[in-house]
Amino acid sequence: MPYGNVYEDDMRARAYAKLEFPGTYYLAYRDIPGIISKYAGGKTALDFGCGTGRSTRFLKELGFDCTGVDISENMLKQARAKDADGDYRLVKEGDLDRFDKNTFDLILCAFTFDNIPTAEIKIKNFRAIAEALKPEGIAINLVSSPDIYINEWASFTTRDYPENKKAESGDIVKIVMKDVEDQRPVEDIIWSDESYREVYLAAGLHIMDTLRPLGRESEPYEWINETRIAPWVIYVLKKE
Repeated sequence: MPYGNVYEDDMRARAYAKLEFPGTYYLAYRDIPGIISKYAGGKTALDFGCGTGRSTRFLKELGFDCTGVDISENMLKQARAKDADGDYRLVKEGDLDRFDKNTFDLILCAFTFDNIPTAEIKIKNFRAIAEALKPEGIAINLVSSPDIYINEWASFTTRDYPENKKAESGDIVKIVMKDVEDQRPVEDIIWSDESYREVYLAAGLHIMDTLRPLGRESEPYEWINETRIAPWVIYVLKKE
């Protein structure tokens, strides 16, 4: 099936720009400051696939000098509107040549690779990331677990897409975001842990840590499956 950039859509970009860290999304970001404290040094960061700038602003609040890059001008337009002083740049797929090699202490990819099809294109992007990292820098790749597409969540529903259960790495899956007014299904590319490990190896990256954050009963959210099934996977990567 053909796959396009679902966020190159003005209505979706406007809806996504209002999204911060509700519900299930909270779990995606909750542990990142601790991961950064443990593994990252320095203060230069790149938000790879920054969209409307949510993760860029998150890193700036943690004290990073952060640049956001994306392939969608519609998303970047929203990012600049919310953060007029921010550094947001349009790039081509897998092309970070505008940055010198060995530039960044940290590169964060928050959900970016949920929307990048095929191993070939993923490897191209990860190679660009590896080249842009400093020798001691780290990349954090935050992705949707395959489980997110076959269960119900505080912030997502997949009940209308039972075909997701048969999906394999590289297939298109559908999910609806409950925290935005745009209720059209989002099309993602499902990708297994085994498949991610293969593309990391091919791109010259190795895994330092893998985390699968779970919700806690003490947290102020009405969890559905989050306390027993991890909706996200966080890979901490370093270049060979």
